[in-house]
Order: sequence, then C-alpha cells, then structure tokens
Amino acid sequence: MTAPCPHDRTTESRTDAQVQHALHAAVARVAATGGRLTEPRRRVLELLLQAYGPVKAYDLVARFHADRRVAKPATIYRALEFLERMGLAHRLSTLKAYVACHRDLPAHSPAFLICECCGALREIPASGATPLVTAAAALGYTIDHITIEAEGRCQPCPLEKVE
Repeated sequence: MTAPCPHDRTTESRTDAQVQHALHAAVARVAATGGRLTEPRRRVLELLLQAYGPVKAYDLVARFHADRRVAKPATIYRALEFLERMGLAHRLSTLKAYVACHRDLPAHSPAFLICECCGALREIPASGATPLVTAAAALGYTIDHITIEAEGRCQPCPLEKVE
C-alpha cells in the first residue's frame, strides 16, 4: 500500500455474537470431518474472525494470549495450516497474511479483491477457476485449491495513487 488513504473507511468488524456463532459452526464443521478444533486452533480462528482485514502471523503471535504472554510462532503456524486445510482461513500470498473465510462452504475457490490504497479486502467466488481446473485435468494435473488475488482500488479510493 502507498501513503495513507484520504477517505474515511468504515470498518465492518464482526460482533462478538457473530464471532461466537462462527466459532460454533467451525467446531461442528471440524468435528464432522473427525478433526478437533483445539484451543490454539480455536484462538487463532477467533483472532482472525475479530480482525477487520488480513493479519500477519507474527501479529497473531503477539495477540494470542490476553495476559501479554506471547505464543510460540510454531503454534500459530500449525494452527493456521490446520485452519487453511479445513477451509476456515485463507493465506494471502500477496500480503503474506491470513484472513478468516467468509463463506460457509467446506471447500471453494476464493478470489480476493485487495485495495492497494486503503487495504480493504473482499472475498468473492472465483467463478473463473473452472477453466483452469479443466485445463489442468487435461494435462493430468490435479489442483488441490485455488486462491486468486487481485489488487486495485475500491470505489471510495481515488483512481490515482496518493504519494
């Protein structure tokens, strides 16, 4: 991102009730696969759900304990890996950050629209993934998951970069 964005952006963070509802749904979803949402996994998911946007792993390390102890990075990375595998979180390669999944689908191909001015992020269905899967299958390649990231400007941001 460049210089601070000139417009006021309202944050759309989840309420405590929404976070708790999402956590209960995640517990059920993981249990249905025979897995377990352990306390560290649950805490990392909770932090992602509470965040407005993408969160870097080391920010999760610092926020993990309410009593100011820090978690070990390996604990956070193992939890993130599990959450990704379960479809509860996504890794954004462009930002080197993570975000809670905003869809209730067990497996899907997300696309993310990232505003390079204000940092706004939207998850949308990656409807264009089907031709890629078809082309890969024709070559004998099996795709495990697809994540598309597109950078640009959200509607409130100016078209020209602010320097």
